[in-house]
Amino acid sequence: MKRIITSFTLAILLGFGLTAQSRKYVTLMTYNIHNAIGMDGTLDTKRIADVIRKCNPDVAAIQEIDSVTNRSGHKYVLGEIAANAGMHASFAPAIKYDGGKYGIGIVSKSKPLSIRSFKLPGREEERAIIVAEFNDYIFACTHLSLTTDDRIASLEIIDRIAREANKPFFVAGDLNATPQSDVIKQLQQRFNILNNRQCNTFPSPKPTGTIDYIASYKDSQPAATVTVIESQVIDEKVASDHRPVVVQAFISTQRK
Repeated sequence: MKRIITSFTLAILLGFGLTAQSRKYVTLMTYNIHNAIGMDGTLDTKRIADVIRKCNPDVAAIQEIDSVTNRSGHKYVLGEIAANAGMHASFAPAIKYDGGKYGIGIVSKSKPLSIRSFKLPGREEERAIIVAEFNDYIFACTHLSLTTDDRIASLEIIDRIAREANKPFFVAGDLNATPQSDVIKQLQQRFNILNNRQCNTFPSPKPTGTIDYIASYKDSQPAATVTVIESQVIDEKVASDHRPVVVQAFISTQRK
């Protein structure tokens, strides 16, 4: 999958009157990888890496990852995926699991300037959010609780993190909530959802619902406009029980 800047895209740029210092073209991705265990029951980190590499994201939010567990054969799953995709790995554990840890992470073309992680509510299972800072934006990955009250409480924490950011802020991941849910309605009060919510993401063989999202914070400081060029749900049926979501966009930052 190649990124092609068309004449339409150039027209958008000219229309906004952007300067080289105030625009950034990014490809963002989110993928719940089911610990790299595919629908065929095979744990295959290279297969997941191949999916990511073909999507060619600048940064990707990854959910459901083992780290040196018995189940994964004591592999650092995210590290293997990142190495095979030619990217940097940043892991945040949510719980101790099966002799190791289990959580979420970010893979990125460039090494993050900083990495932070925070606990989120989850009564059936502890949850987390990992936040990576890059030169032009901040990108966060999360996997929200199965419990509605915990998901809504998590939005307050995510909103606080976004408010404190000094760059355009994105959050991506498996939110365990459908577009019609109160959780997503509340999310939209603070964030713009960038992917097409009518393109279903789960389960991967024949998706019937959308629970995976990429969103940008509305009140970024300095003020930023995110213009979506293309949004896709990748037709990958086997590598995981979720399909990957990819958004290509321009970030226009208003500099004083």
